[in-house]
Amino acid sequence: MSNTVLITGATGLIGKALVKNCLSQGFNVHYLTTRKSKITTQDNHKGFYWNPEFDDIDLECFEGVKVIINLAGSSIAQRWTKASKSSILTTRKKALELLYSSVKSHNFKIKHIISASAIGIYPDSKTRYYKEDFQGTDSSFLRTVVSSWENSLKAFISLGIKTTALRIGIVLDKHEGALPKISGPVKAFIGSPLGSGDQWQSWIHIDDLVRMFMFVLCSNIEGVFNAVAPNPVQQKDFVKSVAKALKRPLLFPKINKFLLNLALGEMSTIVTESQRVSSHKIQNLGFDYNFHELDVALSDLL
Repeated sequence: MSNTVLITGATGLIGKALVKNCLSQGFNVHYLTTRKSKITTQDNHKGFYWNPEFDDIDLECFEGVKVIINLAGSSIAQRWTKASKSSILTTRKKALELLYSSVKSHNFKIKHIISASAIGIYPDSKTRYYKEDFQGTDSSFLRTVVSSWENSLKAFISLGIKTTALRIGIVLDKHEGALPKISGPVKAFIGSPLGSGDQWQSWIHIDDLVRMFMFVLCSNIEGVFNAVAPNPVQQKDFVKSVAKALKRPLLFPKINKFLLNLALGEMSTIVTESQRVSSHKIQNLGFDYNFHELDVALSDLL
């Protein structure tokens, strides 16, 4: 396998950590960015401009590349206005469509595409335990986005390219994403469970997520995999664990759904929905987590 990978979404939370890991393991990284100011050119780390909205891509990005890792898409953690919902959906779809049409029309010899997906594909449920073969969804916004994302990925199969989708849970990182948003109020003594508190949250430590992408890249495995730690927790226990790690009391009762809806709008479903998700499929292929338990992950991060 050529040791040059093409990464989209390389300047996001997962992308930055993944680029660093790829470089440390001797891979050359080509990355695509919509911001020309983010382009750097080193021997083993080269940036290329693209703009999927206008079908614009620097085709030199594919030179020597056998594997694409796709992380492109505007953040789901923003207020869901009509415009932002459109952007969340179309940025994911158009990124994959532009990669597909470029590879197809220029016959680039890509062997494997590994794409981010999300556990948001699974319907809200406090009783189900979701495995990758679960069939059935609903018409909610998140389900629509993730289904469309995965459908766009399937097009690559017709070109004889291996495809892998990693359905990512709540990514825990020290500086960005969900954890600072939860730990901030706890540090300030105003933390409390969100919504009913008994909704399941399937999480993963950023280091394990990056290691999982590398595992898929190096073992060349295809299919759909849940990218979550083996032990999901209920929201109230999540907040309790954060408080314990920070040595802070939880003084406030839970924040009900109505207030969350006022504060966050429709996006509040991200924190109030329940998805208890299984990690067995990727573990059965030999992937081993460093952070199985939330307490251990939090003590490492906080």
